[in-house]
Amino acid sequence: QVQLVESGGGLVQAGGSLRLSCAASGRTFSSYAMGWFRQAPGEEREFVAAVNWNGNDRSYVDSVKGRFTISRDNTKNTVSLQMNSLKPEDTAVYSCAASAYSNTRTRAHEYHFWGQGTQVTVSS
Repeated sequence: QVQLVESGGGLVQAGGSLRLSCAASGRTFSSYAMGWFRQAPGEEREFVAAVNWNGNDRSYVDSVKGRFTISRDNTKNTVSLQMNSLKPEDTAVYSCAASAYSNTRTRAHEYHFWGQGTQVTVSS
């Protein structure tokens, strides 16, 4: 029902920055909480960041606080993740997700639609 397409991943040196974008279909985007998750090889999928329906409430995993910023533009049906001061441990496939709930969600099972993911690799 909802399609999500991520972009912006790539290879960056430690300390560098990347901005991930997620384009969503559907007019219900503005009512959805949105989130970013990541999964490194051999690791469990990890919550990274979430934003509520209007962008006024945000949540981050502790390891990215102060470095990552999630934002959304409901006029364009997009959500972004600005990643600064990247570390090698940030290396993972990052996936955009949408929740039918409007408030911020931090658990994967609370998200209903998922993008394909985009690879972020941080070299040392």
